Amino acid sequence: MSGRVAKPLPMSDSERATLEQLSRSQTAPHRQVQRAKALLLAADGVANSRISEQVGVTRVTVRAWRARFVEDGLAKLGEVREGRGRRASIGEEQVRAIVHDTLHTTPEGETHWSCRTMAKHAGVSPATVQRIWHDLGIKPHRLDTFKVSNDPRFEEKLTDVVGLYLNPPEKAVVLCLDEKSQVQALDRTQPSLPMVKGRGATMTHDYKRHGTTTLFAALNVLTGEVTGRCFERHRNEEFLKFLKVIDAQVPKGQAIHVILDNYSTHKHEAVQRWLGTHKRFHLHFIPTSSSWLNQVERWFRDLDAKALRRGSFSSVPDLIAAIEDYLRAHNAEPTPFVWTATAESILAKVTRARRKLEEVVNH
Repeated sequence: MSGRVAKPLPMSDSERATLEQLSRSQTAPHRQVQRAKALLLAADGVANSRISEQVGVTRVTVRAWRARFVEDGLAKLGEVREGRGRRASIGEEQVRAIVHDTLHTTPEGETHWSCRTMAKHAGVSPATVQRIWHDLGIKPHRLDTFKVSNDPRFEEKLTDVVGLYLNPPEKAVVLCLDEKSQVQALDRTQPSLPMVKGRGATMTHDYKRHGTTTLFAALNVLTGEVTGRCFERHRNEEFLKFLKVIDAQVPKGQAIHVILDNYSTHKHEAVQRWLGTHKRFHLHFIPTSSSWLNQVERWFRDLDAKALRRGSFSSVPDLIAAIEDYLRAHNAEPTPFVWTATAESILAKVTRARRKLEEVVNH
């Protein structure tokens, strides 16, 4: 049955254009697309019964949409009126209980809750648990690692290093230096398959080891350029060789401030003697357990992700060649990392972390 011909719904040209665009949308909510199609048909004088068949809603819904458009136009097109829409499947008390148990308890014999175990525990569906966790940003499956430094000179070292980042001295070069030791030349046991449409690149999980190298790298904080050299080992002898490379590269008359960790090689007696005759070098040691404070670690992460992790190297020279290729490509268009955190903000965060750890220990 075609239904009684309805009076065309009054609509301006701009309103029609907006509704036509919405009716063709691939990203708008399905309900809004349905509503736009229904209103356009109503504007053409199509009967409510025919509209309900074409759009897939009831005639009562079509009449309600028409009435609301007459009342509000497009102003409240995406809103659901109070009292309408899907009702909550569980009450607030049950939601609070799920949140409390997720944060403060664990299932028997397990370390954390999953959607299914919590759903069984709470007597709701896994989808309900997932929705509650998503809405509140609760992620029991995630585990982040941390280490709060116990260095007794933490504040002093932190202030010194951050001061170099935010206020570098004039007529000086600030370098972040570290070693990436035991970089392995791994050769896959079978050829990798290239990426094709619908499938990413693949590589075998097993490999052959062909030796290791150690990369010494120094990141120029101002320019983003990196000086790097590969050595067989990472003793004080290799560290001194690398310092001499830096000494030769930095123009005379410029002081050299080097930010580095507390590895014993950096404090070796032979290194101290050499520094005693090269007064323009100034070493700044980061606090213990604070590798995040050394910007070259961020560059090491990029090197690993972009040049090493997916690589296949049949020998150590092959690996070194790949590292040197990445160095050249990086230095062709270097980009410095921008440090924004102040020493005060970091200290406040560390203080909160220490206080929280003390609460857990004393609980």
